[in-house]
Amino acid sequence: MKVCYFSDTDTLYIEIDGGAVSETRDLDQDTTLDLDDRGRICGITLEHASQRTDVSRLIVEGMAA
Repeated sequence: MKVCYFSDTDTLYIEIDGGAVSETRDLDQDTTLDLDDRGRICGITLEHASQRTDVSRLIVEGMAA
């Protein structure tokens, strides 16, 4: 899993799986889901991220060994 914040566009991208994206679905006006060919979520994009979450702070819990 990878989390990327792009300050120039105020976009937060959460990559769940690095697989190939075959479809992107709009969840709402500012949120999209990237899906693989089996319908599993590969990534989530949040536009206007700084207005929706505290992008300056990332907390990681339950890291796998």
